[in-house]
Order: sequence, then C-alpha cells, then structure tokens
Amino acid sequence: MDLNTVTEVVRRPSDRPGGDWREGDAWLAGGTWLYSVEQPELRRLIDLTALRWDPLVPSGSGLEIGATCTIRELYAYVPPRDWTAGPLIAQSCEAFLSSFKVWNAATVGGNICMSLPAGPMITLTVALEARYGLEAPDGSARTVDALDFVTGDHRNVLTPGELLRRIDIPVHALRKHTAHRRFALTHLGRSTVFLVGTRTPGRNDLMLTITAGTTRPVRLAFDAMPDAGTLQQSVDAVPHDVWFADPNGTPDHRRHLTKHFAEEIRSELMAESPS
Repeated sequence: MDLNTVTEVVRRPSDRPGGDWREGDAWLAGGTWLYSVEQPELRRLIDLTALRWDPLVPSGSGLEIGATCTIRELYAYVPPRDWTAGPLIAQSCEAFLSSFKVWNAATVGGNICMSLPAGPMITLTVALEARYGLEAPDGSARTVDALDFVTGDHRNVLTPGELLRRIDIPVHALRKHTAHRRFALTHLGRSTVFLVGTRTPGRNDLMLTITAGTTRPVRLAFDAMPDAGTLQQSVDAVPHDVWFADPNGTPDHRRHLTKHFAEEIRSELMAESPS
C-alpha cells in the first residue's frame, strides 16, 4: 500500500537512530505490516536495516538475535546439537501466517513489536526466557524480560522513539526439553492458541507458556511437575479478561483448547522426565 503521507525516508540513520525522533516518525525494518494498512499519522520512516546489525550471534552464553534479523535468516539457522530446544526456533517460524516471500522481509523484532497475540516470535522468546535490549532516543538503554514486554493486544512497554535492538536467549533455556501445541482454524491460518512447555534436564519441573489465546503471554511455572488437576486449575485461574476474542475463537474456546493441550504437553514432558 502506498503511504502517501510520508514525505521523507531516512536511509542512513546514525548509530543513535532515535536521536532525531519526532512525532510522525516510524521505524522501518521489514515493513510487511507497515505497508499493509493505511498509516495516516506517519510523515517519516527511519530505515533500521541500513544499520546492518548482526542477525544471529551464538555464543557460550546463548543466542543474540538482532531485531532486524529476518524470519528467513532465523529459520535457516542450525543450532548446536546440545541446544535441545533448538527445534522450537524453526517450529515457531512455521507458525507465521505468511508466505515465504514475507519471510524474506519480515523481521523478528518487527513481529515482537507488533505485539499481536498470535505473534510467534513472542511465543518463542517468552518460552525460552529471553530478555530484550531496548534503546531510547537519548541513547539510554534498558533490558526487559520477554514475558513483561507485551502488555495487551497490539500494546507493549515501548515509549515514543524507543526501539528494540536485540533479543538475548540464555543458554540454559536453549538446553531445555520442549513440547509445543498449536491450533488454527485452517492449516496455514492464524494461531488460535500456541503453547510451549519446557523442562530442565535432570529435573522434573515445568514451565508452560500460553500465547495466541491470550492478549499477552502467560507463564505457568512449577518447581515440580504438577498433576493434571493442578495444571487445569492453574489455567482456569488466568483472568477472564486476559483471554482473547476474535473471529478465530472465543475466550471460552481458547481456554478449552489451552487446557486440552496443556495436559498433552504435561504428559509428553513427564514421559521424558527422570524417574
């Protein structure tokens, strides 16, 4: 879609791209959502891809993902063998409601900052206990837990001119055992619910991440594997106004699916846990 109110595109921003932030500005990365709908309030786009941030930086401490890393680049990444949670990366990429052509442009940071309930990069990074590095227009930086970033449907903690610079996934989370379940009304449709369970090697704990069915990510953490009844009660305890409603499902439908899949995940991880 033509953005006919935009009068300027900053193609070569400085190392502090928000230093000249003004009302009517927008960050431009992949632009797959930005160009899909009218944006009458915009006057200027600031192209973050020109900064050429490293897309993926693996290390002994985990995986750093640059905010402008494309979904294609992330999907093609082959994690080390001892990162047993590694397959979740590709599985989350496959949860996108988009074609391979969109993957070539859409970015990890863009999907997170859109903060839609069905954003699969939100699911991935919350489930793997990531932290986000944010930068403000004055050059100051802060770090927030992925779990705390999205506050509601299309809402997050970013302040005007603040940007997501990187996503840091810790190595201990990448070495966890995982199980996931996703439901959509059609084979390649938007997620109605997307759940990920993780278990620490050598332990019998459980961390369940609930997304897509809720307006913000929900985490249920247990030091010891809960029984079926306890897990169901924990899902029921999620406040009613946190469950999401749209044409893909009512809150009651999404809660029902979540309880069903949560038990499947619990059973799968429990079967693999130490005796």
